[in-house]
Amino acid sequence: MSDELRPFRIHIPQADLDDLRERLARTRWTRGLPGEGWSRGVPLAHLKELADYWQHGYDWRRHEARLNEFPQFMTEIDGQDIHFLHVRSPEPNALPLVLNHGWPNSFIEFADLIDRLTDPRAHGGDPSQAFHVVVPSPPGFGFSAPPRETGWTATRVAGLWAQLMRRLGYDRYGTQGGDLGAYIAPDMAKAAPDHVVGVYIIAGLGLPTEADVPELTDDERAAFEQLQQADWMNGVPHHALLRAAAQTFAYGWHDSPVAALAWMTQKFKEFTVADKLPEELIDRDLLLTNTTLYWLTDTFGSSSWPMYDSAGFGWPEGQKAAPTGVYSGAPGIRRLAERHNTIVHWPTDNPGGHHFVAMERPDDVAADLRRFFDKVR
Repeated sequence: MSDELRPFRIHIPQADLDDLRERLARTRWTRGLPGEGWSRGVPLAHLKELADYWQHGYDWRRHEARLNEFPQFMTEIDGQDIHFLHVRSPEPNALPLVLNHGWPNSFIEFADLIDRLTDPRAHGGDPSQAFHVVVPSPPGFGFSAPPRETGWTATRVAGLWAQLMRRLGYDRYGTQGGDLGAYIAPDMAKAAPDHVVGVYIIAGLGLPTEADVPELTDDERAAFEQLQQADWMNGVPHHALLRAAAQTFAYGWHDSPVAALAWMTQKFKEFTVADKLPEELIDRDLLLTNTTLYWLTDTFGSSSWPMYDSAGFGWPEGQKAAPTGVYSGAPGIRRLAERHNTIVHWPTDNPGGHHFVAMERPDDVAADLRRFFDKVR
């Protein structure tokens, strides 16, 4: 194994971009099905409009150049080639922080957040609250090599990230995560309890299950019933789908950009907790950059290991090796979260209308991250 950190820059061959546009131009559109709005999935007119913009208006090279403004590297850990961003703050006493993205997302989830964390002075903030930011891509996501065998878990990835932070020379650091990252970030504290000063989760701790219902108060039971009716709880069951046949669906997502776009649009709509379209909350180009990255790196299938390597779904549990804070306590219940976490930060009024809130409200996420880590740094 080599400890070498190899500088990396994104440069997609022009032939790959030309192929994407040609495939979009040759789309064999299916007919629309009867039904209101999104009741049958992504509406035909909506997807046609998005696909037309992807083909004629979206500029990958512009976003590629922006992403290349972040220092990027590759390194091998336990035989796995890992891609990561390492953006050091101009403030020498900044706290190192690992940002763990979700699924079906990528390091692009934090494109608008990073500078707010590394250089608060430039955003009218306190320079003493700065972070050195590390954003690794798990195996099978983005430019990290795909898993070569089964058996990948959040715990295994967390162990890789603890090794990565040692390799970067960081002895004391924080971790953050949402969605898939809400499983990896706590496991980093378990993997390196003497080094992780705090764990920050976007949301998902303390969510009640059917087993908790008998002990819930009337208000908590009403909130649980409301949770069960939420769109993101009742959409396409991607855990079951990808656990059963990830390979089958990956053929279509890799061969047809419109199939890939429809899948991403479906999931980002279901992850919109407000009654709005994803692009009403998140910049359309940011959504398309994430989709384009998946398309260009052939990672629709390889990023599915959190589903196909699991036996079932369970909410993130957390850990007690380090203090925990959240961006949003709701719809979780604090006393349930405290069964497995030492909660020191539990706001219930932070704004947000999307599951991937760092893409929607980077200023608010940055401010709340600073509030939490001020308590534990």
